[in-house]
Amino acid sequence: MGCLGVHFAISAERAEQLLAASDDEELVAIVDEIEEEWELVYETDKAWDALHRCLSNGTLRSGEGEPPLNRAFFGGQVLNTEEEFFVVLTTPAEVKELAVALAAVTEPWLKHRYFDVPFTDYQGDKSDDDWDYTKSNFDGLPAFFAQAAAADKYVIFTVSQ
Repeated sequence: MGCLGVHFAISAERAEQLLAASDDEELVAIVDEIEEEWELVYETDKAWDALHRCLSNGTLRSGEGEPPLNRAFFGGQVLNTEEEFFVVLTTPAEVKELAVALAAVTEPWLKHRYFDVPFTDYQGDKSDDDWDYTKSNFDGLPAFFAQAAAADKYVIFTVSQ
């Protein structure tokens, strides 16, 4: 997938604004504001695709795989209705669970998941180079979730084409 993935830690007030958005246009406008004023952010570039597959069940479908790791990207509440972009909201309680689970992920475990779990309809090229790219984009994700959890923040994951 050629889309760039970004996690933002946001306040309860911003989460309420997102939840109250009347349509996707308003939702995107709020996300645009968040992108301008972010305090804590983590970008996974295009590696979010492989990372989600590693942490879930090899697909891009939400809710599949084992919690809490399967919630790192698409495990929260999907707020958008159009499929041109995604805005997925994760609660502070879920963020805390994810922080603990992501901190326990080891490189050998992640590498095993990358190479041994079949990735349904993966548009990337599973290779040593793609693995290196995927792993390098994972490296800061546990720390991001730990910081968001410590600050009792919501997290949104956004991805658009």
